[in-house]
Amino acid sequence: MGELSAKLQEELEIKTAFTIPLFGGIDVNQSVVVTWCIMAFLLIVALIMTSGMKVRNPGKKQIMIESFVVWIQNLTGDMLGEEAREYVPYISTILIYLGISNVIGIFNISPPTRDLRVTVALALMSIVLIEAAAFKKKGPKKFFKSFAEPMAVVAPMNVLELGIKPLSLCMRLFGNVFAAFVIMELVKMAVPIVLPAALCLYFDLFDGLIQAYVFVFLTSLYIKEAIE
Repeated sequence: MGELSAKLQEELEIKTAFTIPLFGGIDVNQSVVVTWCIMAFLLIVALIMTSGMKVRNPGKKQIMIESFVVWIQNLTGDMLGEEAREYVPYISTILIYLGISNVIGIFNISPPTRDLRVTVALALMSIVLIEAAAFKKKGPKKFFKSFAEPMAVVAPMNVLELGIKPLSLCMRLFGNVFAAFVIMELVKMAVPIVLPAALCLYFDLFDGLIQAYVFVFLTSLYIKEAIE
């Protein structure tokens, strides 16, 4: 158990990838570097897949990428509903980013979502978008009045909910990703052969994609509720 505790402490430790020699040194964390790599990968793939696109007689590559775009837009669009379809690009982008972030553990790369600060940032971005969508849809008067619904006495609870929602989003994502790491370490200690490899595929691939879907589903649900 001492070995497991040491691994957990190491995993929770803030890892610095490199330091920028400005203003006395700016530490750049490993999770930030991995996120940059994911962004660069997605940009390169997008440039390659969208090069030479045609209006008529599209090739197999164009048909494949268009089918993927339509599929993911329909997936996120169904979650958001018709009134919130303008937020489909953001939700789709977060889904792709989280999906890749959660499955790169297969390649022995520490997922950015295993860093609590990354999940907190994602949750804050989501809650800002949710409240901005509500403000845009309802207008200032109805937006602030909604905090006193269904009665004024619950206003403090409705305001408190602004902090509860992002907390639940970030802790759910971080907790599930980190819990998968803990389970895998326990399995490796108990059964070091065969079983860990099979479970690694489950936690790093299937469970990682499920957690990405759950995060964007809840964000979409909150947006849908906010603009009703």
